Amino acid sequence: MLYLSSYLCNWLKINDFFCLNILGDVLTGICSMAVWSDDTAVRDMVLIPLVVYLILGTAFWMAGFVSLCRIRKVMKHDGTRGTDKLEKLMIRIGVFSVLYTVPAVAQILCLVYEHVNLSSWIISWHSTLCQDPKYALPCPSQPSDPGRKPSFEVFIAKYFVSLLVGLTSSVWIWSGKTLNSWQKFLARIRPNSGKSEAYV
Repeated sequence: MLYLSSYLCNWLKINDFFCLNILGDVLTGICSMAVWSDDTAVRDMVLIPLVVYLILGTAFWMAGFVSLCRIRKVMKHDGTRGTDKLEKLMIRIGVFSVLYTVPAVAQILCLVYEHVNLSSWIISWHSTLCQDPKYALPCPSQPSDPGRKPSFEVFIAKYFVSLLVGLTSSVWIWSGKTLNSWQKFLARIRPNSGKSEAYV
């Protein structure tokens, strides 16, 4: 089943590429799916998969966490040692899931805000430009609220949380062992800074 869904998603992405649904964002130039599209491409190819994957991930996390709690309870009941490591693992999983879920939900909310308001922003922008004689654009037939402008903060938040999701994924590998390994690696590749050892 996983293979089939991955296969389907890959072909849909290729379809979007050839249908010219991938455009550069005006604010940052980052290519993304259906930036200026009023149709359902954003909803079907971006929002729905993000929401489905978040719900599935949360369901699997909850099932795993319940299983770990049951294992911990059995280990404590039997008097087995070593529950400290299991409890540390449970804390790490809990912190990681919160650090991953909060930015993912924020990103979905920013995309919903953008998708819901995009058509009114474009009409408002067009109405503002049509009043300027240097552009010579016909004014839209439907009246618009000239005060309807996108919130810059929401766009910055969207990019920040999309990067934050990747950053929080690295929290999983942060540990004392990892830091020691990196220190040893950097000490080996860094040349000695002018220190010469004398052997007698």
